[in-house]
Amino acid sequence: MVSCVAIDDEPLALDLIEDFASKVPFLSLERTFNNALDALDIINQQKVDLLFLDIQMPQITGLQFIKGLEHPPKVIFTTAYAQHAVEGFNVDAVDYLLKPFTFERFLKAANKARQALSTVQPAGHSNADYIFVKSGYDMVKVRFTDIHFIEGLKDYVKIHTSEKTVIALLTMKSLEESLPTGFLRVHRSYIINFEHLESVGRRNIMVGKQDIPLGDMYREQFMAKLDRN
Repeated sequence: MVSCVAIDDEPLALDLIEDFASKVPFLSLERTFNNALDALDIINQQKVDLLFLDIQMPQITGLQFIKGLEHPPKVIFTTAYAQHAVEGFNVDAVDYLLKPFTFERFLKAANKARQALSTVQPAGHSNADYIFVKSGYDMVKVRFTDIHFIEGLKDYVKIHTSEKTVIALLTMKSLEESLPTGFLRVHRSYIINFEHLESVGRRNIMVGKQDIPLGDMYREQFMAKLDRN
């Protein structure tokens, strides 16, 4: 899964990118911003894989912004001005989308970005007992058996393990798809590892020493899995 952020001062342009990104299975659009400076925190604290970045914006241009990042992610520039293309590629842009662009052209750029990022594999093979997640500027290996539960926050997830908590810029949905069958979502904000389930109450469950709410819409699925175990 390629985690990405879109920055553009035109709301319609952001809506289009959000719509197109939702149709590409390997893209996870985490946030959109109409001001590049507002995106600094999420980029600096939780590294994203890819930026869809407008060039001509107030306060700071997309080119100035990407040059100012210490560890810039891959970038696809989006702009209505073709004359910026050469300078865009000079900062090692993956691609350059000239507005208005079609979904077909967007998909081509997204595929180029995935190929550029494909040197890192999530777990090596389908039967792996671990996953690599991006935490800050590092790829952190987390073994499934060590995970007690996963907590979803606004822009990222907290993976609580036996020894540590790993904060990663991922959506709950994308992470859930990477987990083996021993894991189950029990609340909008929680996924648990059944191996560490200690007790079950009416509206909450205990995983290790952590009290976790059991959401009504997840109760039937949870009880069915509990009966099978």
